[in-house]
Amino acid sequence: MRDYPEFPEPEGWTSISAIQRGEHDGQRVKVRGWIYRTRSSGSIAFVVVRDTTGVIQCTVKKGRAPDEDLEGAKKALLESSVVVEGQVAEDKRAPGGHELQATGFEVLHYAEPFPITQDQSDEWLLDNRHLWLRSRDMNATMRIRATFFGAFREFWDGKGYTEVQSPSFVRDACEGGSTLFNVYTDDDSAPLPPGAEPEPGTPPSAQRFYAYLTQSWQLYAEAMMFSIEKIYTIAPSFRAEKSRTRRHVSEFWHAEVEAAWTHNEQMMALDEEMLCHLLDRVLENHEPELEQLGRDVAPLKAIEAPFERMRYQEVLDELNNMGFDLAWGDDFGYTEEKALTAQRTIPLYITHFPKEKGFYHRPDPAEPKSLVCHDLLAPEGYGEIIGGGERVWDPDELMARIEEEDLDPESLGWYLDLRKYGSVPHSGFGLGLDRALSWICGADHIKHVIPFPRTMRRTRP
Repeated sequence: MRDYPEFPEPEGWTSISAIQRGEHDGQRVKVRGWIYRTRSSGSIAFVVVRDTTGVIQCTVKKGRAPDEDLEGAKKALLESSVVVEGQVAEDKRAPGGHELQATGFEVLHYAEPFPITQDQSDEWLLDNRHLWLRSRDMNATMRIRATFFGAFREFWDGKGYTEVQSPSFVRDACEGGSTLFNVYTDDDSAPLPPGAEPEPGTPPSAQRFYAYLTQSWQLYAEAMMFSIEKIYTIAPSFRAEKSRTRRHVSEFWHAEVEAAWTHNEQMMALDEEMLCHLLDRVLENHEPELEQLGRDVAPLKAIEAPFERMRYQEVLDELNNMGFDLAWGDDFGYTEEKALTAQRTIPLYITHFPKEKGFYHRPDPAEPKSLVCHDLLAPEGYGEIIGGGERVWDPDELMARIEEEDLDPESLGWYLDLRKYGSVPHSGFGLGLDRALSWICGADHIKHVIPFPRTMRRTRP
């Protein structure tokens, strides 16, 4: 029999999961929920009811329940809201091994015909996401998601880190201008973004951009770090991704960490410890939900630190041996990362990327063409879930990196200030929570682990 997780029982009501765990055998109980499945024949109706904790079959039989209750049970369609009273009985033929023999069946609201039926397309389910959220798969995913977010906070709180917040409207890019979302303004003095041209026939105010939606808290985190030293955040980030792969969305939840007096190797060790903690919490609390999603948990249970590590050049060589044609400086996209991790069973660190990866990452003094940085790739073909590294903390070196990347020193003046007044070594990382959840849940697309996914082509419902 399927294990059912424990949930607090509301006063005066019984949770379905408690019934399915055998805590109320032979007792009279009262449950409330929505019709999940239904069939009837003559003098009996078999109605499967769901609440937030599980499902149970309710039998409404003539002579045991009032006639009007039987007629209501026969008439009610999927997703009708109901209150059921009756006696709990073990029945191995029923879903979960128990049934509720109803003595009362009240229909609070008769639903209209439910538009979602079996074997409908992903697009249809996305168009009707507001209703598909009621599915058992989405219920399971959102529970796992909540634990995952909470475990992230639990881990860093336990390490003495402080949660802080940064703005979503920013003026400077962290990850390159090609994936920025522009936000308009009526401020005529605001500059046009790089590469933008005024539109003929429009007033100056319609040609100006005030800000971008943030790609990361990175630059602001470094400012706050000098005050609090060890900080983290959980917040949405926005990237105008042109890619259409199973791991890309335009709005995603970003868990980011920054710490003073910390070098890249120290941060990587914390990454490993954190990820193992997150996996432990999900497995402790959600094996039934992972089972519901069809996820084989054995590979997750086998993951232990330390993780495998490779330098960027070593990864280039391995991929080229697989048939790719890559040169120094090339990015690893979805195809390359999938090939690299499909047969791996534990996460993989890639370090020492080319210095073009980010102006704020510190070049390696022993290998100046490379950065003191790291990406962490999830196994089983899921690819990058963490990107991090050690930041440039010398003011002259930071100015040189800004000039090398052809960035505007004036717009980054406030960021340069951070290196003038007591600069120290510091490191951090960003974890894509949605992408990591895709791997943990065994999802074939990131959209399946987000309640309302947003892409360049979808903003509804």
